[in-house]
Amino acid sequence: MKYLFQRRQHRLYVDVNAFFDHLGQELITSACVGLLERAFRCLGNDLTAFLTTLDGVNDVVQHQSGSDTEAEFVCIATPEALELHFTTDHPSIAYLLVGSLKGIARQFYNDKADVYILPDPYNTKFFRYRITPERYSGQLDVDDDYDVVSPTFRPLSTKATDLRMGVASFCKAFPWHFVVDRQLELVQLGVGFMKIFGHHLNRLGREISTYFVFTRPHGVTLTFHEILKRANTPFILTLQRPHDVDKYPAEGLEMKGQMVHCPESDSILFVSSPFLNGLEGLTGRGLFISDIPLHDATRDVILVGEQARAQDGLRRRMDKLKSSIEEANLAVDAEREKNVSLLHLIFPPDIAKRLWLGETIEAKTYPDVTMLFSDIVGFTSICATATPMMVINMLQNLYEQFDLYCGQLDVYKVETIGDAYCVACGLHRNTNTHAQQIAWMGLKMIQTCSHHLTHEGKPIKMRIGIHTGMVLAGVVGKKMPRYCLFGHNVTLANKFESTSEPLRVNVSPSTYLCLIQKSGFILEPRTKDNLPKEMPAGVSGTCYFLNGYQHSSVSASESLDVHIQAAITEFGISSNM
Repeated sequence: MKYLFQRRQHRLYVDVNAFFDHLGQELITSACVGLLERAFRCLGNDLTAFLTTLDGVNDVVQHQSGSDTEAEFVCIATPEALELHFTTDHPSIAYLLVGSLKGIARQFYNDKADVYILPDPYNTKFFRYRITPERYSGQLDVDDDYDVVSPTFRPLSTKATDLRMGVASFCKAFPWHFVVDRQLELVQLGVGFMKIFGHHLNRLGREISTYFVFTRPHGVTLTFHEILKRANTPFILTLQRPHDVDKYPAEGLEMKGQMVHCPESDSILFVSSPFLNGLEGLTGRGLFISDIPLHDATRDVILVGEQARAQDGLRRRMDKLKSSIEEANLAVDAEREKNVSLLHLIFPPDIAKRLWLGETIEAKTYPDVTMLFSDIVGFTSICATATPMMVINMLQNLYEQFDLYCGQLDVYKVETIGDAYCVACGLHRNTNTHAQQIAWMGLKMIQTCSHHLTHEGKPIKMRIGIHTGMVLAGVVGKKMPRYCLFGHNVTLANKFESTSEPLRVNVSPSTYLCLIQKSGFILEPRTKDNLPKEMPAGVSGTCYFLNGYQHSSVSASESLDVHIQAAITEFGISSNM
């Protein structure tokens, strides 16, 4: 890039080849860092070894990436220089490779290489490079005694007769090998291949193409010379079913290995292993673990693959079991919520929670509780002239509305017995507005009666009594337990309902004292004669009719509901609706 900038700065002609040369070197310098640099350095200890290994690595990478367009690198070492054959669908990359090869030699091997590109005028996808590293002459000096590890060992011989192993031993040690001559005819087979198609050789011939398909590398021409050119590339050969052979279990078995030139016999040795990752691929083709030699890592690959599949299957079963447990837990949680919600409908929240936890509920005294009792005037005559279903529907429609008010005003519904509807405030939550909340409840109940009719078409009339005092509350019974209120004040609350009048709310003296602490309630005094006989003699005051409620911030012309809602907001009464 610096080169291009300098050329542009001086408005000079930019040589395209020089530009690609500098760009390729800059690409190696800037891109080959970290993991990529370590990967490149491990390909070889010098430029020759790097280029020799490059095609095999590139073939694997392209196969794993699923690339459709594949590049090929074929390195040929001559006494004078290295020759690299490069095939690509992108010619611009070929010119970029000139600088990249120089950059690799300099950055990885501290060497300077002269690289010349020789395009093929007849094939635009094929390029040849002549590469001459400075230290290349020293790389070709191979000592004949290089592999001598002890004075008692002789130098490696180039004569086949000096091999200390017979053909039978070699074929048994390397069962998945074969040797072909220049005509690519099989001249030697390992015992593995002999087991599969050895008995067909006399009838079908020894042509390698009869028994194998060259799967990788792609596009290799089936000639002795072309195979040797790709000797540094892994080969994958697939067994095919020969003609006139019906049953051939090994069909499709892939063999991955290396082509080795044997100049002693002017032949090519292919040493391979079955390309498998599991027992199914092995046994499905009529083979067994015993057919793979102990030194072959394919054994470990197969067994590790089976172990991984077993672990994966176990993991999937565990995940399925976990999902089932989670679903069961969710179902249990849903049922628990239903049960808790049902308990909340029957008991105050704190009592319901303790009952769910299995705790024992002790009776408790509440010092300030306001209770409301109501009944329907003439309910006995209504029952006498209406069917049971009519009575039930009438009460259902009425009490559903009352239940909504309980939620809106945050009062606790104690029970309903026939036409009697009983609520209380100060039980389930400690509050200083319990009397006011019950008073609003009574007013809304009276107002609602005018909108509900009996079976004869007449408006329902109710009597309501309200009283405030100390009560004892507790859970009674084990089977179908009930939350009950006890004490003399419960009886008095019921008596204030009895001494009330149709469509009126009768308020006791103690409730009156609580109501007048907040403004807005419209109360009408009654004579002492209207007090229940059970009222203690020492109690001062009298009872009152509650005639209405007006909030100071709301116009008198507004409905009762608007006035009560304004009070609920002012006092911060939480709604359960």
